[in-house]
Amino acid sequence: MKLINQTMMQYFEWYLKPEDNLWKKVVSEANFLSSIGITDIWLPPSYKGASGLYDTGYGVYDMYDLGEFDQKNTIRTKYGTKDEYLEAIKVAKANNIKVLADVVFNHRMGADSTEDVIAIEDNPYNRNQDISEPRNIKAWTSFTFPGRNNTYSSFKWNWTHFHGVDWDELTQRNSIFKFYGKHWDEQVDKENGNFDYLMGADVDLNNVDVAEELLNWAKWYISTTNVDGFRLDAVKHIRASFFTKFLTDLQNSFDKKLLTVGEYWSANLESLTNYLNEIKDSMYLFDVPLHYNLFNASNSNGNYDMRTILDGTLVKSRPDQAITFVDNHDTQIGQALESWIQDWFKPIAYSIILLRNRGIPCVFYGDYYGIPEKNFSGIKNTLEKLLKLRKYFAYGKQTDYFDDCNIIGWTIEGDFEHPDSGMAVILSDNAGGSKIMNVGKRLSNCTLYDYLGNVKEPVYVDEDGNGIFYCNGGSVSVWVKKENIYE
Repeated sequence: MKLINQTMMQYFEWYLKPEDNLWKKVVSEANFLSSIGITDIWLPPSYKGASGLYDTGYGVYDMYDLGEFDQKNTIRTKYGTKDEYLEAIKVAKANNIKVLADVVFNHRMGADSTEDVIAIEDNPYNRNQDISEPRNIKAWTSFTFPGRNNTYSSFKWNWTHFHGVDWDELTQRNSIFKFYGKHWDEQVDKENGNFDYLMGADVDLNNVDVAEELLNWAKWYISTTNVDGFRLDAVKHIRASFFTKFLTDLQNSFDKKLLTVGEYWSANLESLTNYLNEIKDSMYLFDVPLHYNLFNASNSNGNYDMRTILDGTLVKSRPDQAITFVDNHDTQIGQALESWIQDWFKPIAYSIILLRNRGIPCVFYGDYYGIPEKNFSGIKNTLEKLLKLRKYFAYGKQTDYFDDCNIIGWTIEGDFEHPDSGMAVILSDNAGGSKIMNVGKRLSNCTLYDYLGNVKEPVYVDEDGNGIFYCNGGSVSVWVKKENIYE
């Protein structure tokens, strides 16, 4: 089987409803997604959340309940039942799509009861500063999972398994309460002095019993579901050395290589590279700096210096560890990290991640299918064309032409394993124009067409591989050997 470029898809958006039946949609769409070049699919958290049927999955209640037990007033999760989830994975894999499961280790929510705990209040803006004396609080930290009744695991969570909480039931106050005798982890992001605490009941990963239980859960989960890896949520809030050991121990338990992607939300490249060094490159990271470059470019009214679009990004400095993306469930309109790429710029942004040979690109469900809640129809047709271009054409030597503040381009010369591969990409965030670029000897003496159809006239490539390539204003054109792509 001929190798194709690896391409991931985040298969959910924040505003999906239970009636959307996401697991069933995976089953119905898997074959087509594979045909357009999707090789990996990132599915949302599959386990029971504190808000039951309406929990997106990040308010973690019971990681062993995949839509099987009557807990939080529902058996199924927002996305479907356990059986439907397992079927979705099976069908995806049958269509040569690897599956990543979204996992949250940082916190727990929706405890079954409170416990009396001695705690110290910390300054929310400097978690290294205590602002109260130790006192009694009532913390939601007892997780007994009565609806599951010890199935798969008899582990019960209590306050000793956490660092702290953000709610005192006794006084009905919201703040950051660190349990007496505990300390926030080091090896976490330094925002707010120490960014260990994020939300809910903050899991103490230094606790030996907790670490053992999470490893046992991960082994059970992979064995039960047959997923190919994990997307790890909020890793900047978790001690880096935990994952170094955890992933090593987990990998040693399975014959297949597990793909792991971490969400370290920071626009600071140094923070990401330092983290990769700390974890010894044991996972990929999402290229958050690139996202913000794309966001800023889309909001600059054509005044962004496109020559710098890759500056300060993970894909430029550590391409073998970079997952590139345009938008996701956190950046979409209305969410905590809202930084939505403007609609006009999305084809340009996706060209930058999909049509280059560095990093692994991730396509967002909301960009593909749309987001009805926010009246966004998506760019499905454009994305399908870009995905096919990546699947069939984006192979071989890449040469960049980042020599103009508005109009940039690159060529990929193709290889012999992929017939007709090779292409020229040219784009502009301002006025249209042209650029002389070289596509290599394989495409010499050829007539090339803009597969996106934005420029109608063909381009002739001379015997040395040179051609004058065009794009319209605020647009992208991709020049390939033939007008249509066939299987």
